[in-house]
Amino acid sequence: MAKKEQADLLELVESIIALDSRMRFTAIIDPMGNIREAIMKDGKTSLKSQKEEEHFCKQVAQRRTMRKEFDRSLGKVRYVHVEREKVTQMVIYTKRNIIYFTMEPEMPTSTKIRIITKIKKIATVI
Repeated sequence: MAKKEQADLLELVESIIALDSRMRFTAIIDPMGNIREAIMKDGKTSLKSQKEEEHFCKQVAQRRTMRKEFDRSLGKVRYVHVEREKVTQMVIYTKRNIIYFTMEPEMPTSTKIRIITKIKKIATVI
């Protein structure tokens, strides 16, 4: 990967994590599930080990492939929202990559939608 492309991805994850103080983690994942760039919000600790995070990202990519099976009948996935006790997980698919991010749970739905909308706008470059 070119240095400029890597710098662009770093800038992208930094801009995503800065959208709200309750953001925890942001990653750009390639179609094979490899983490291209990731960042943890300062002051936050990961709820998963690095190995677990890598495994989870592989599964995110696999689920994208599985969901495509229904694109023809149901339409393309706009985003995936998983609400857990300890964290909210979100996934947005772009043409070539996947944006995975986490935030503190119990945020108002309107705030989550606002964040998703902003991420979709800034993620058009990937």
